[in-house]
Amino acid sequence: MPTVILLDVSLSMTRPVQVGEGFETITRKQLAELGINAFLDHLSIHSKLEFISLMAFSSLYEERCPFTRDYNAIKAELKNIEDYDKTCIETALHGVNQMVLGEWGNNTACQILLVTDGHTGIGPNSLKESIASLNQRNNQLPYPVPFTFPGKLHIVCLASPNDLNFIKSKALFQRLIDLTGYDGSILLPENLNESSVTTLFQKLAEDMYTNFKGTLKCGNLDSKVVLSPAPVAYTKLTDFECQTYNMSDLIEVCGFISVSDVGSPMAISRHLILPDNSLTKPEISSKNDTDSNEEETTDESRVPSFCVLLHGALRVENMAALVSIGDNWYGFVYSWADSKKKSNLMLTILTPGSDVIPWLGDLNYLGSAESFTPDQIGSFPVKPVEKRSYSQNGVVWIRQAGLQSDIQKILRHARKLPEKTQQFYKELNRLRKAAISLGFLDLLNGLAYIFDQECIQLPSSAHPDCALQLQHAADVLRKTQNRDIKYLVMPLQTNYSSA
Repeated sequence: MPTVILLDVSLSMTRPVQVGEGFETITRKQLAELGINAFLDHLSIHSKLEFISLMAFSSLYEERCPFTRDYNAIKAELKNIEDYDKTCIETALHGVNQMVLGEWGNNTACQILLVTDGHTGIGPNSLKESIASLNQRNNQLPYPVPFTFPGKLHIVCLASPNDLNFIKSKALFQRLIDLTGYDGSILLPENLNESSVTTLFQKLAEDMYTNFKGTLKCGNLDSKVVLSPAPVAYTKLTDFECQTYNMSDLIEVCGFISVSDVGSPMAISRHLILPDNSLTKPEISSKNDTDSNEEETTDESRVPSFCVLLHGALRVENMAALVSIGDNWYGFVYSWADSKKKSNLMLTILTPGSDVIPWLGDLNYLGSAESFTPDQIGSFPVKPVEKRSYSQNGVVWIRQAGLQSDIQKILRHARKLPEKTQQFYKELNRLRKAAISLGFLDLLNGLAYIFDQECIQLPSSAHPDCALQLQHAADVLRKTQNRDIKYLVMPLQTNYSSA
């Protein structure tokens, strides 16, 4: 998953550390650079597909390198970062929110690696003061943690365990990790020297980017695969319990379905499926050394792979494979093209359960078409057995234009009263019910005010019933006793309307 490296470049990071018995010293900032380089070196070997970004911060933050897979560019940028003033972690976390939302949105899980020396800042912008004022931010920016995306925070403190500043700050760092809602970590090197810091960052990279290795199976065919990024456990919260689902290492194909029927269901995550090339080739006994040399020099592209076979079949037939990835947990494997020439085998993980795609019905009931007679074969979407309780489309106000369109529709009917009396009250009740359901009660008062203005601006040629009905509707909307969602606004009986 994407990672943001937050590097503290405050003045406290320039403090020297003695690394040898002589007078050789190195600053904490230089130790941080060595550790980050070791972190990137590990990724360049074991996790080449991960996106990394670099951000430097002190009292302000600066995006030094956007999300990239060019780790050498990040290493080069590390050498050009200057030293600034005091530490302000809250400002840096605001910058992380903006960077991740702008690049990945709020559904992509990211990891944040905060590299500092254990100082939490001083004054009103310190970590201690910002956490203490969590519940007192009336007109200020909301606290950046928990993040607006699924984010896990790791804090690396380049300090000794006996450092008084770190001892005071440890509880604050732990509080910050707890606010994220995910299990982060606080890490310290065994000693403040180059080897200990390098080892710490290498171990952190191993823990953060553990490859998921499993088996993709269909009948008697199987292939060892690696998922990138590695899937994480899914926690499902209900009113009375919290259940955690862990993905199985066996991805078994249950059947195939057209991509057009699958559509775009809600998914937890998406992963790239790669053949596992780390497996050692089996030793094949041979009669002479020549045969064994030929076996060792066999081109990997000539070795049969079920993963490649499945990818080609799904791409040509425009199909997706329904796979089981756990107990009552499913996903789809399909061919996805990021360009006209290159395509990849992808896995989309659905939310746990068998009835998670409404238009396909219960996934446990899907079967092969050959098992049924022609009159038993249905089509998608699957129609529900129960009868819907509504008779018209629901109201959705995602943007301002949608709400404005509904109000203008009511006003168009109002100007054609009394001929459009039935349509006017039908649309009015529809909008009123939606506003009460959403708790948007200010809309009712606003609509009543619009009706009053319409009455004032009616032309002399307007029908008298138009003003009477508008004034009646405005009065009903203002009465709080009529805020019951089941209440219907009825037309006013006048001499101009039929009884």
